[in-house]
Amino acid sequence: MAEKRRFKKRTCKYCEQKVTFIDYKDIELIKHSLSERYKIMPRRLTGNCKKHQVMVEEAIKRARHAALVPYIVDRKRVIPNPFEELQPIYK
Repeated sequence: MAEKRRFKKRTCKYCEQKVTFIDYKDIELIKHSLSERYKIMPRRLTGNCKKHQVMVEEAIKRARHAALVPYIVDRKRVIPNPFEELQPIYK
């Protein structure tokens, strides 16, 4: 009988950095939880804990409402890194 594969458990990067609040205006922090089509990535792929995944989802939804992140992307115009054309807010 074949052995089960054991995968390394992913750790929550927000817990490692001791983040208590995820702001919707901080696009650099949010972008790691979005796919190239701006979809919210699930916990099993990002490795976020439940508490931080809920915060990330809420921040992404608020950022979409404030037009900081688009809701959808045209299928013909998918770019590998959607945030490279964004200018930093803080300087």
